[in-house]
Amino acid sequence: MSSNVGTVDRLVRLLFASILLYLGLIVYSSSLLGIAFDIAAAILGLTGLFGFCGLYALLGMNTCQRPNSN
Repeated sequence: MSSNVGTVDRLVRLLFASILLYLGLIVYSSSLLGIAFDIAAAILGLTGLFGFCGLYALLGMNTCQRPNSN
């Protein structure tokens, strides 16, 4: 499994994951919306931590910087 999520993309995913986790656990706790936010936060957080996105792989996308082959 190679990385297909770039550094900026990973940071944005982790930022949104933390916001969604806050909303799911604090603001909308004990509601269906809160559970949905928590699930979305888990997905974003894991893809941000591991650097691999299954949807990107299916669509053939890659936001990683490729090293120059000089």
